[in-house]
Amino acid sequence: MKNHRIILVLVVILFQSCNNTTETKKEEPAKTVENVSIYTIGDSTMSDKVNPDENPERGWCQLLPTLLNDKATVKNHAVNGRSTRSFITEGRWDSVQKQLKKGDYVFIQFGHNDQKITNPQRFTNPHTAYRHNLIKFVEEARAREAIPVLFSSIVRRNFNADSTLVDTHGVYPLETRLVAQEYDVPFVDLQYLTETLEESYGVEGSKKLHLHFAPGEIAYFPEGKEDNTHLSVLGATEVATLAVAELVEKIDAFNVYVKKD
Repeated sequence: MKNHRIILVLVVILFQSCNNTTETKKEEPAKTVENVSIYTIGDSTMSDKVNPDENPERGWCQLLPTLLNDKATVKNHAVNGRSTRSFITEGRWDSVQKQLKKGDYVFIQFGHNDQKITNPQRFTNPHTAYRHNLIKFVEEARAREAIPVLFSSIVRRNFNADSTLVDTHGVYPLETRLVAQEYDVPFVDLQYLTETLEESYGVEGSKKLHLHFAPGEIAYFPEGKEDNTHLSVLGATEVATLAVAELVEKIDAFNVYVKKD
């Protein structure tokens, strides 16, 4: 009789154990992906261009919506000719900062116009004012519980007579990197990525990434154009694609905002 009781107890224990195991294996309901806004601040290499039906120029942030899904809304506040100094003094940063909500992103890329030493309204010393302004963007974005991301400037198409791509940005990208490291901010090294891009297209082929048109070639530039800083549709698409791929690598779960092929 004792043996029967022992066997019965063991069966009950085993049954309860199986039930508990089954319960622990139940899957948690999937988390809902929150919609986010991506605010972009910077200069003409990022900004939206007018008359896109006729104008061949694009900023790389203008192409971001083509790579992201409907969970992310790009709000492009980059403006031609702006440096960190002028973006702040014109009240543009205040306007953006007031709109930020928890979980929003702020993409920050300056440097092209901060270098303009002959223009005191735009120039910043890279080691002092430029660095200070980047820190301001980071800290004030975080105060609104937004996520700042720092980008180094895209390169200019500046090949020398020996077909070597020569830097034009000096220490500005380095200061951006240092601020990112010191303040633990995601950093996308667009300088390196676009340097590699330009070199992959070569001296002549890389003209397609920018604005190179002979007189009379297109109606928008009847006198022709030779611009090695700003981007064509192809160039902006390539840069935006590189940026998004790097964002997926650097930021956990950013891939939920990327369109799937």
